[in-house]
Amino acid sequence: MSTHPHLPAGLVRDIPYMGVIHVMAEASKRGFFNGNPDWSNLGQGQPEVGDLDGAPPRLSQIEVAPQDLAYGPVNGVDALRQAVADHYNLTYRQGRTSKYAKENVSIAQGGRLMLSRILAVLGPVNVGYVVPDYTAYEDMLDYHRHRLTPVAIRTQAEDGFRLTAEMVAAAVESHGLGAVLFSNPNNPTGQLLAGDDLDRVVAMCRARGCLAVVDEFYSHYIFDEEGAGADGPVSASAFVDDVDADPVLLVDGVTKNLRYPGLRLAWAVGPRDIIETLGRAASAIDGGASVPVQQAVAGLLDPALMDQETTAVRAAFARKRRLMLDQLRALGIGFPAAQRGTFYLWGSVENLPAPLDDAMTFFTHALARRVMVVPGPYFDINPGRMRRGPSPLRQWVRFSFGPPEGNMLEGLDRLRTLIQDARRGAL
Repeated sequence: MSTHPHLPAGLVRDIPYMGVIHVMAEASKRGFFNGNPDWSNLGQGQPEVGDLDGAPPRLSQIEVAPQDLAYGPVNGVDALRQAVADHYNLTYRQGRTSKYAKENVSIAQGGRLMLSRILAVLGPVNVGYVVPDYTAYEDMLDYHRHRLTPVAIRTQAEDGFRLTAEMVAAAVESHGLGAVLFSNPNNPTGQLLAGDDLDRVVAMCRARGCLAVVDEFYSHYIFDEEGAGADGPVSASAFVDDVDADPVLLVDGVTKNLRYPGLRLAWAVGPRDIIETLGRAASAIDGGASVPVQQAVAGLLDPALMDQETTAVRAAFARKRRLMLDQLRALGIGFPAAQRGTFYLWGSVENLPAPLDDAMTFFTHALARRVMVVPGPYFDINPGRMRRGPSPLRQWVRFSFGPPEGNMLEGLDRLRTLIQDARRGAL
């Protein structure tokens, strides 16, 4: 049925909600709103934004100079671009002679906007993407299918949904990929490419001239094999030889890693020729990011503050991760080993009592208990819906430990009651 019954047929095309937004829309029909204490949002794609033990004080106001009310440069203000470059050089490129400069950085009003710019500047090439991955990639790729040819790189449940350098290389060679897009760590699976594995991906893209577009929005939410906070963040920038020649484009921002989603501020870091082209695209697509927000964010990238924030984040979220993982496993939800990144847990409901052994049904029943989760099929990226048949992710669910601990635990208690009711045949 058309969602535009009052308009001429075909005038406005039907566009489905992106997966997570659909979850929010369905919950809103049942009374959810951000900050509603009666709901537990275990589906949310943002971290808690308040004070954390050991973290620096939160930004509470933004001062606006009169000159900041004018349009800014389409690729971003110099102060923020340089602060981003300095952050990458200090954090990932100690001892490297090739360093990022402000000309290697583009700023946009949010990650999806930056990714949209990147896809808009690609020529007519085959673009590899990973399944499962971030839900918004589907429509982003679909918008450009007249020029780009999307090619799926499907990870498998039996391998823990792990993406390997060999899988990327095989796709580049067999499909002649001109670019490959993936989140690292992966949203929703939490799988991480790091160390030698990430180095091999960068080296392969360098050797074959394939642009690696690496979405690093969760790069500070890194845990070791035992689930404790890792020593530091992970970025493909550590393995770039020449910042202006290696075809590696990194996308990140303050949304997740600095816990400021409402500021809608992101960046891309890569070869200056590509960055300049992104600025040209920005002049037509969006006109550039808010100058006052950029000026405020530049101060947040002070190295001491960044180190303090990222250390506090890993400590707080490692604790929440352990609590959620232990409780969901006790309820009969299964998890692949070594989910080492993001603030999500990617679990299988296949061993739960019917009808909760189906992700969409689990989601619907959880909503009735005022708990939000995200069904796995939303991450089954399928541009143009060309691939037919049931989703292989129909028994997988993404659980977020982004909310404050107390609210998260309340949601887990409700899921426990839901599953207990199903076992008693009382749904």
